Amino acid sequence: MSESHTPSSGSARPDTGVAHNARVWNYWIGGKDNYEVDQRVGDHVASIIPVIRDIARADREFLGRAVTYLAGERGVRQFLDIGTGLPTADNTHQIAQRIAPDSRIVYVDNDPIVLAHARTLLTGTRDGATDYIDADVHDPDAILERAAGTLDLARPVAVMMLGILNFVLDTGKARSIVRRVMGAVPSGSFLVLTHPTFDPEVGGEDQVPAMKFWNENATPPITARGAADIAAFLEGLEPVEPGLVSCSQWHAASGSAVVVPQYGAVAVKP
Repeated sequence: MSESHTPSSGSARPDTGVAHNARVWNYWIGGKDNYEVDQRVGDHVASIIPVIRDIARADREFLGRAVTYLAGERGVRQFLDIGTGLPTADNTHQIAQRIAPDSRIVYVDNDPIVLAHARTLLTGTRDGATDYIDADVHDPDAILERAAGTLDLARPVAVMMLGILNFVLDTGKARSIVRRVMGAVPSGSFLVLTHPTFDPEVGGEDQVPAMKFWNENATPPITARGAADIAAFLEGLEPVEPGLVSCSQWHAASGSAVVVPQYGAVAVKP
């Protein structure tokens, strides 16, 4: 088993007085790695947008289906999971390495509590590699430089950006981050994306007031986007059917999915 963990030299202690996305998200999916402030804010957000727990579960289930598809059907053996959040059951490396034990996974996050858990929980197979790097999505060059220590960026990589670009408030900046990362990986690589939306077609009307409350009471600040702006992140890539849809519907069993206001897509670099 190849493992290495690369925290930044001065990782700050978690601020337990302010709700944080990684911990609130953990609370919504039934985890225990959260504090009273996270539960309080999470409950209030849920009172504004009652489907938020469905969104959190749907996003997690989308990850499972996407990684299973990529490792099992497309032969992907390298995954760059940017904005991984707190480890739970069936993380990216566990799913990929069950299918292909030689899979190599690099997790990226910059939250101290995520780092602390990653050190002990994100361990992989003897044949593959599991790494964690402490880096910010706003600095794609640092991500790529550090990821190259574990991944061969000359071979296809599945770049996972689940629920992370919504924390890049400027849409132009978010697009440039995607272009920079996808520009550094070869043909045959994939972008795996989820993103919250305010589109009424998928029930997103309550996202705006919920995010307003979030931005006033928690960190980091967040934004939703419409389908056109989210689809623009896939520019130059070829979406896998069914394209950009509610993440709960992507490759889900027929008739089993509750539509949630969180788009999901998988796209390949030609």
